[in-house]
Amino acid sequence: MHCLVVYDISDDKLRTKVADILMDYGLDRIQYSAFAGKLARTHVEEMTLKVKRRVGKAEGAMVQVFSICEKDWNERVDIP
Repeated sequence: MHCLVVYDISDDKLRTKVADILMDYGLDRIQYSAFAGKLARTHVEEMTLKVKRRVGKAEGAMVQVFSICEKDWNERVDIP
């Protein structure tokens, strides 16, 4: 399945660590605070747990993970 991760993290060090986790799972940065890629469901769950542990209850931190089915992913519109 395809996965989209977006985040808003004010702490530079924490933001870098979260980005590193996402890149370790092979996700591609599509915007400064957004990553996307194809992952198995188990990898999405594992990655989510790692990010949760890293972020903890950090003030000013928000991370959202969206799972997108193949059909919907293929219907997305990319505007150059």
